[in-house]
Amino acid sequence: MNHLAFIGNLGTGEIVIIAIIVLLLFGGKKIPELMKGIGKGVKNFKDGVKGLEDDIKLDDTDDKK
Repeated sequence: MNHLAFIGNLGTGEIVIIAIIVLLLFGGKKIPELMKGIGKGVKNFKDGVKGLEDDIKLDDTDDKK
């Protein structure tokens, strides 16, 4: 986990540079589409985790009966 420690050291300047590079690589029209896709992926992941949690809760209540 120590190899990810550099993420906490990002300052405002570094974030601005990264944002400019992303803008240059993907262009202004692709970024909203990219963010929309990432948002849908995160939502599907959260729904899947919630579904697993619900299944586990159901199994626990079935075992107690």
